[in-house]
Amino acid sequence: MRRRFNTAGPCLPAYHYMIPPLGRLPEAPDLVAQMGYFVVHAPRQTGKTTTLRALAEELTAGGEYAALAFSCEVGRAAGDDYGAAVHGILDRIRIRAETALPAELRPPPWPEASDTGLLAAALAAWAHACPRPLVLFFDEIDALYGASLVSVLSQLRDGFNERPEGFPASVALCGLRDVRDYKAASGGDPNRLGTASPFNIKLKSLRLGDFTAAEVAELYGQHTAETGQEFTPMAVERAVELTAGQPWLVNALANEIVEELAVPPTEPITVDHVEQAKERLILARATHLDSLASKLVESRVRRVVEPVLAGTLTQLDPYDDDLQYACDLGLVAAGLP
Repeated sequence: MRRRFNTAGPCLPAYHYMIPPLGRLPEAPDLVAQMGYFVVHAPRQTGKTTTLRALAEELTAGGEYAALAFSCEVGRAAGDDYGAAVHGILDRIRIRAETALPAELRPPPWPEASDTGLLAAALAAWAHACPRPLVLFFDEIDALYGASLVSVLSQLRDGFNERPEGFPASVALCGLRDVRDYKAASGGDPNRLGTASPFNIKLKSLRLGDFTAAEVAELYGQHTAETGQEFTPMAVERAVELTAGQPWLVNALANEIVEELAVPPTEPITVDHVEQAKERLILARATHLDSLASKLVESRVRRVVEPVLAGTLTQLDPYDDDLQYACDLGLVAAGLP
């Protein structure tokens, strides 16, 4: 069977290539060992969920932690109804735990508690019952906003000092944004973070970066090792140039060549194939590309992207929040002049 590239879309293929998770988040195990609460942020469709799940599996398999990655996407429809959001998140935790954890590490029945403290009470009960320290990855935390986001972050902050016996030892919030944008999403003024930031216990922010040229070559090399079909060095170089290592583009480009152009496995993949795949992706207007284009209407994105398109870009402060936000969305690449 020909293996497919992971395009990180809504329907993942059964077989896909990937970069080892510890290679993409090398600092995460040390932060977990420090019982750190931290943030992981990355553009959409960069393999974030795949990496987090693989990292959780590795941590659990090591025998020291009970680690689980789960999605908060269910909370999007709840809006400001924080009770519904928390109930939905706890449902997702239980469903994921049934699949990803052995029985002795799964959560006990959730305790009775008010909506304002249910998440904290549930996680405390699980930490007390679990024979190992808990490590939780809240993926798609961006799905929450307003009162729901405030409630979740506040309950995590309130339980922080009880870890590891009485609360998860380590927690990562994973989404598009760094913690500096959480206050805006929760209804506060992002320009006045101060101690009122709703996640001021975070130890560090990690950005799940784009692939390096070596990682693109490694990913495409997995296809060669599996099928015998070579990506020529010039084809790999051109793919890196076109994608700047953006993971969704790297994988989508290769998937277009292997699956849609259907280059025979006996033929090497060349620069011409890469160019054909590029044009096909542009004309197809993949959902991910359209969703990125929709962000161009945001004023903070326009402030960065308009001078890029007009050729009038001046030097921007690398610590500029708007530049970082555009990078996190995957609309611009680091290292722009």
